[in-house]
Amino acid sequence: GAGKTTTMRAIFGVASLDAGEIRWRGRPVDARARRTFGYMPEERGLYPAMRLRDQIEYFAQLHGLNGAAARKAAQHWIDRLSLSGREDARIDALSHGNQQRAQLAVALVHDPELLVLDEPFSGLDPGGVDDMSEILAERAAAGVTVLLSSHQLDLVEDICEAVAIIHHGRLVVSGAGADL
Repeated sequence: GAGKTTTMRAIFGVASLDAGEIRWRGRPVDARARRTFGYMPEERGLYPAMRLRDQIEYFAQLHGLNGAAARKAAQHWIDRLSLSGREDARIDALSHGNQQRAQLAVALVHDPELLVLDEPFSGLDPGGVDDMSEILAERAAAGVTVLLSSHQLDLVEDICEAVAIIHHGRLVVSGAGADL
């Protein structure tokens, strides 16, 4: 009820704003800007009957990669996210944790400049949490802005440089985690 998911959905134009606007790099967010964003929704945003490799390649192409580049990027993230050997599995045949990994691959496959993740650690085992944390840290170190929501405050404290607390759609406080 704080408004985290609604805010994330508004970034992508999936939810309408009652007031205000979403801005990125000082400009209103439009369809062109959204093509440079990666999104991992809390609810599954994947096609359940589609094979893993096809799914990742499809989303890469939606973000402008050609066929060869989409295949290469998809295989990179399949390997990086420990999904090798499952390339031909349908999404609905994967474990919950591997579906989370697949969603992250889809969000990353086009090398986004902004990565928006809604409850990315949900359903992950400890190894999956470690892998996810490592990848998010790598992306941040590479200059990608990572925006995530989580109820797992220990993870937020461990991996986030800055924290914002939202209550009923309003920013309550923000700043460095240690300061809060």
